Amino acid sequence: MAGSLALSTTRGSALSFTGARNISTASTILQTQVENERLFTWARLTDPAYQPGLGAAFLRNPTVAGRFTLSRTMGAVPNRSNKMVQVTLTVRWRNYDGRSLERSYTTYFTQGGLNDYYHGKS
Repeated sequence: MAGSLALSTTRGSALSFTGARNISTASTILQTQVENERLFTWARLTDPAYQPGLGAAFLRNPTVAGRFTLSRTMGAVPNRSNKMVQVTLTVRWRNYDGRSLERSYTTYFTQGGLNDYYHGKS
């Protein structure tokens, strides 16, 4: 009985660590994409056809490639003269027990903001 309980506790701990690693991986994917988009031109940032993909560093990792997906929604913020957009990035993956999970980051960009500062200096 005690051995069974110890094995069950160890398995539960391992699954918890796996879940935490998946959440950490999702957060890293999201933050990487936010930082990439901060360097986009306004035209690329507001292109409704743009959909991100996982970067090469993530695709080389077999525990990430094929399990995690990244999507993006973008829309104008009302009453901002089409000079501000809201971008939501979402990562989805299947957890160790088969459940689908997701994490999202939402951020705002303004025309003439940091992204234009870098591109306007050339």
